[in-house]
Amino acid sequence: MAAEIILTSELTCPHCGFRQTATMPTDACQFFYDCINCGALLRPKAGDCCVFCSYGSVVCPPLQAAQQGCRAPA
Repeated sequence: MAAEIILTSELTCPHCGFRQTATMPTDACQFFYDCINCGALLRPKAGDCCVFCSYGSVVCPPLQAAQQGCRAPA
């Protein structure tokens, strides 16, 4: 039985520490996200496909569906 895809993730801004729950797109990785607290434009860390994989509590749906990690292999 396939695992359920989680569609919400809590993003933590690396600049101010503000946490915001966001709904993730199901058909693509989201490359940018604006922090509503400090206005910083979040971008993925090197090796990550999206802001949810870098700063979220849950990796993006495409990677959940593929059942593989978000970060590039070491």
